[in-house]
Amino acid sequence: MKDTPHAPGTAHRRPTAHRPRRWAESIASPFTRFLVLCLTASALHHAAAQTLSLLPENPRYLAWRGRPLVIVGSGEHYGAVLNADFDYRTYLATLGKDGLNHTRLFTGATYVEPQGAFNIAKNTLAPDGPRYLSPWARSDQPGYAGGGNRFDLSRWDESYFQRLRDFVGEAGRQKVIVEVNLFCPFYEDPQWLLSPFHPTNNIQGAGQGVSRTNVYTLDHHGGLLTHQERFVDRVVAELQGFDNLYYEICNEPYFAGVTLAWQAHIAQRIVRAQAGHAHPKLISQNIANNQAKVEAPLPHISIYNFHYAAPPNAVAMNAHLRLPIGDNETGFAGTQDAPYRMEAWDFMIAGGALFSHLDYSFTVGHEDGRFAYPASQPGGGNPDIRRQFRMLKEFIESFDLARVGPDDSVLVSGIPPSHTARALVEPGKQVGVYFRPAPVSPKDKPQPQPAASKAQVLQVRVTAGTWEATWIDPVSGAVVRKETRDAAEGTLSVPFPTLAHDLALRLVRR
Repeated sequence: MKDTPHAPGTAHRRPTAHRPRRWAESIASPFTRFLVLCLTASALHHAAAQTLSLLPENPRYLAWRGRPLVIVGSGEHYGAVLNADFDYRTYLATLGKDGLNHTRLFTGATYVEPQGAFNIAKNTLAPDGPRYLSPWARSDQPGYAGGGNRFDLSRWDESYFQRLRDFVGEAGRQKVIVEVNLFCPFYEDPQWLLSPFHPTNNIQGAGQGVSRTNVYTLDHHGGLLTHQERFVDRVVAELQGFDNLYYEICNEPYFAGVTLAWQAHIAQRIVRAQAGHAHPKLISQNIANNQAKVEAPLPHISIYNFHYAAPPNAVAMNAHLRLPIGDNETGFAGTQDAPYRMEAWDFMIAGGALFSHLDYSFTVGHEDGRFAYPASQPGGGNPDIRRQFRMLKEFIESFDLARVGPDDSVLVSGIPPSHTARALVEPGKQVGVYFRPAPVSPKDKPQPQPAASKAQVLQVRVTAGTWEATWIDPVSGAVVRKETRDAAEGTLSVPFPTLAHDLALRLVRR
């Protein structure tokens, strides 16, 4: 129905008798207003509880969608969005079916790899040149070193952001948490020569005279910092509505000139971009390969990640942070399952909150994770090890994570000399113990098939009472032995079954 004409320059009003009641008038009752406020507060609390966050009762762990959890993944080599040929829906469905909940994602803003990099067959981070998707739009000018047109750093590629949003949304539907890794150093010239920030690859000529080791600095970046800041602002704005992600500042920033001051600046930029967001995302920092102690933590960091963290000394070294410690990349220990399974169990029983295996069985054309990679591949991955990781995740999540923590001191005696042991303890309730063959090589890598240990008795300090002891094979998931025993004077004696490789023990007080 059209409005009645009214005189020019005068406000048009509906007849008073027909004016609809305003919303505020409809809740004029004090009780009604109170009820609305309660419901609003409840809705906000529910939304906050859904977003990935620190577990308030025990901030060494995380919470998501209303419950505590550990993050365990086995994912592709980080190119799911930037590689236009990769079918990420099949990939994420596979992770969901396999019961895993983590994937790392390189944004492609600055970094992509050439074919054959690091001797990786069918590398998802090395798309065919024209199939490389970047947040920067392609120009109409040919000449990109990887194939296709050069990039225009003044314009966004909206199809890229649509793909990014769809990826994170689909991951959320599959109950997968995404590590959005914003930047990566240029290890060697071949990666730098493919970067949109290289002056020959963008029509602005940005990056002219900048060394690949100066891109991530605050004083020698040659103007590239402005583009980095714009990109951070755009990504944070695009992903603010999702609950299943955190931001990692930079992959392996301890290589190729990445400065600590630059990392602090990017972390602050993320915080600034999230100002006003109802549920800001956590920020992680990649600290070192293997281990290092964080002596002077940067502001705004909530998760501290390490690569190749075997043995898991990084966890104990950084217990003073009282924040989640992760091992978010594996590799260079062969293609067999044993080294990576042992690394995962060792790390998580030591108190780690996050473990993510680099799984080379996911490639273009094999997004179901069944690529039969060559023996020369720098890592492993297959359906079997993903099943083993799922068992680990379920084992750790059987504890009350609000109360759990590592405590090897409960292992009083009886550890076989052929093995090492670690304990995760929920005081008075549960103890989880993991045994693995003692490392023998200079690089602390385990022997895949050590000789069987002679039977002996493990002594564990526990609360007096009756305890159920369940021995579990981490390879098959089979229960090797299950029995009930009484703890006399606070010490529980548990005979070992045959110990041919690694083995897990769960003790539950009845």
